[in-house]
Amino acid sequence: MAAWLIGHMTVRDAAKWQEYVSQVGDTIAACDGEVVFRGRLNESLAGDAPGQLTVVIRFADMAALKRWHESPAYQRLVPVRRAAADVVLSAYAD
Repeated sequence: MAAWLIGHMTVRDAAKWQEYVSQVGDTIAACDGEVVFRGRLNESLAGDAPGQLTVVIRFADMAALKRWHESPAYQRLVPVRRAAADVVLSAYAD
């Protein structure tokens, strides 16, 4: 059963965010994750949007998603992410 990571981000430091983005893809690929959508908020049609950017990443299953999130490679990037943006990450399974 596939697992999906949905991230909502509001960037506070563009340079730090670029540092994070330039490295996070390799950590996702190492756990066989695939970015299926990345976009910028254009308009909120109902309610308050949780961030200006959204990403959706597909993993084979929840174990793979958690393996990525807990991996030393990703955890090394967490301080950069925290310095760069306000981020909400949510995990879903279908």
